Amino acid sequence: MSLFYTARPFVASGFSMNLKELINPVVDLAVDAGQAIMKVYATEFDVQSKADDSPLTQADLAAHRCIVAGLGELTPDIPIISEEEGLPRFEDRSQWQRYWLIDPLDGTREFVNRNGEFTVNIALIDVHRPVFGVVHVPVQDKTYIGCEGHGAELRDGGSSTAIRVAAASGRPVRVVGSRSHRGSSLDAFLKRVGESDMVPMGSSLKFCVVAEGRADIYPRLGPTSEWDTAAAQAVVEQAGGKVLELDGKPLSYNAKSEILNPWFVVIGPSDYDWLALLAGDA
Repeated sequence: MSLFYTARPFVASGFSMNLKELINPVVDLAVDAGQAIMKVYATEFDVQSKADDSPLTQADLAAHRCIVAGLGELTPDIPIISEEEGLPRFEDRSQWQRYWLIDPLDGTREFVNRNGEFTVNIALIDVHRPVFGVVHVPVQDKTYIGCEGHGAELRDGGSSTAIRVAAASGRPVRVVGSRSHRGSSLDAFLKRVGESDMVPMGSSLKFCVVAEGRADIYPRLGPTSEWDTAAAQAVVEQAGGKVLELDGKPLSYNAKSEILNPWFVVIGPSDYDWLALLAGDA
């Protein structure tokens, strides 16, 4: 499958570019952040706890500093929201049409457990939608890209391949779910699906395996924040999939004061009525 691109003007306070022009510099930033993470990964690092009891390491902070500095040079007039920085007041950020939304190290629990299933997430939100996203997997040296007008792409080593969601669901249905946050609602959904293979996985990789057609669906029936999902949602949507709230609306951003997402589902092939199967968990 060949990559395609239709020019789309990208305008930000005094300069204009096509979204595609962001791909290489932002991928480079994500890779640099991944290298900073891997330096910590190779040590006996300390683990702190945030106010919500989620883990924090020096890798999170090193990746945050790398990405924020790089985006500040690349697009100095576009604001940035990072998981590792204070959330701006909604009264201020609700006025933003466009902003960067980043999770410097998504899957810190996976990082602490040293299973390799963690990512660097960088997204550009435009009018409540992720129109551009980069998800880098440091341990695998893979990078997933979703860019409006360009499509979805996987860079693995020196190769670049366009990716699409599966055309039809597997038999059994291939379901991907959280390795760290599985709950009774997911078990109930699996019973309604019937014959299925459940693959546990950490971080935004769950979105990415749907985007490249290796899984059919990822139901998220538990808490997430907007920085956890934005970059990978761009990848899925540009690969032909959907990321929907349980009422059928696309998952959106910066539309409310809190940063928590509602429950949602990541859909690859559309040959099931996935929302009906999930209705009992709403």
